[in-house]
Amino acid sequence: MNILILGATGFIGSVVAARLVADGHAVTGLGRNPARARLKQQAIDWQRADLSRMTKPADWDEILKDQHVVVNCAGALQDGLSDDLSATQAEAMLALYSAARRSSRPLIVQISARTAGAAGNLPFLATKRRADETLAASGLPYLILRPALVLGRNAHGGSALLRALAAFPLVLPLVHAENPVETLSVDDVAEAVSRAVSGGISGDIDLAANEVLTLADLVRLHRQWLGLPPARAFPVPGWLARPVTWLADLSGLLGWRSPLRSTAMTVMSEGVRSSKAMSDLAATSAASTLAAKPSGVQDLWFARLYLLKPFVISGLSVFWLLSGLIPLLALEKTSAHFLPFMPEAAATALTLVTCLIDIALGAAVLLRPLAKRALLGMLAVSFAYLAGASLLEPALWLDPLGPLVKVLPSILLTLTALAILDER
Repeated sequence: MNILILGATGFIGSVVAARLVADGHAVTGLGRNPARARLKQQAIDWQRADLSRMTKPADWDEILKDQHVVVNCAGALQDGLSDDLSATQAEAMLALYSAARRSSRPLIVQISARTAGAAGNLPFLATKRRADETLAASGLPYLILRPALVLGRNAHGGSALLRALAAFPLVLPLVHAENPVETLSVDDVAEAVSRAVSGGISGDIDLAANEVLTLADLVRLHRQWLGLPPARAFPVPGWLARPVTWLADLSGLLGWRSPLRSTAMTVMSEGVRSSKAMSDLAATSAASTLAAKPSGVQDLWFARLYLLKPFVISGLSVFWLLSGLIPLLALEKTSAHFLPFMPEAAATALTLVTCLIDIALGAAVLLRPLAKRALLGMLAVSFAYLAGASLLEPALWLDPLGPLVKVLPSILLTLTALAILDER
């Protein structure tokens, strides 16, 4: 069959795509930036598209041509600079269903979530519920699959946070530590999609393993999987977590997809449960999911670096902002370094320009779409500063305050930020 997968570069979508290729289907993968996925999964026909811009039926006509199945693995947690929930999870899906009804009427497999509960009225679940209800009433063949917390060999979002918390030194700081969590393997989701494609299942199905863990139990399982010694859970009161959630929401407005945003915390406030009504699909327990694919040192590195990443980015931002702002407070004194080599007016202008460059880079690195270019700019400017200062005033290398020597650690931190910048 010809199968179109939305969000095929994501945590769930990439596994579903690989499974359907292995089943012998012709798979087309849709993603906002599939360049790297095209190199990794060459058997898939990759197409670049942004669902938030595909909100009219006509936007889907060409891509739906000759497709027998559409699998929607795309989604977002919260509105922000990088995500528009209404457009991506509702309007684009309604446009897809309308286009599908007038084309070959493909089977639609929707990877959704339980849309009731404490977070039911938040945009994350409200948009999913709108798409689910419209699909069920569309007359198209469909499967709505509602998995619990999905675990796999890779990690993203909530599963990445579990690993990061598990690697925390000495204690495990947890909000809602005793709340129930149901899980399953990402391979279980792929199996369910495969069965739907072959005509084995349809309708609206919850999917979870037949076990209920507490959040603390689940984090301890991940700590064991990482090969770390046991640690006690340290319950964190909700009021103490609110500043972190506020900062995570702010980072979302800047384009960063933190799993600590308010939507995720609201969902977790009552745990992750499913009704599992009318489901005869088997699902893998958390312990079996982790044990099937033992961790390596790269997993430990990822877990330890995950929570450090925002501090690395924000630390670089503060460093560059201050390096631009502080000289502006003493512009005449700062520009005096250039007076032996140029007129006073030129020295002042050059100082002003370099300060503005530093401030611009410090601000730009906080914006997720601009972060990589800002980091590369930081490297270029740092090397330019070192080269210029070495030529014009080499004695600065021996300055007791080390104005040039201090640039070297900032370069290393910038390289580290570039190395861990990618999210998937």
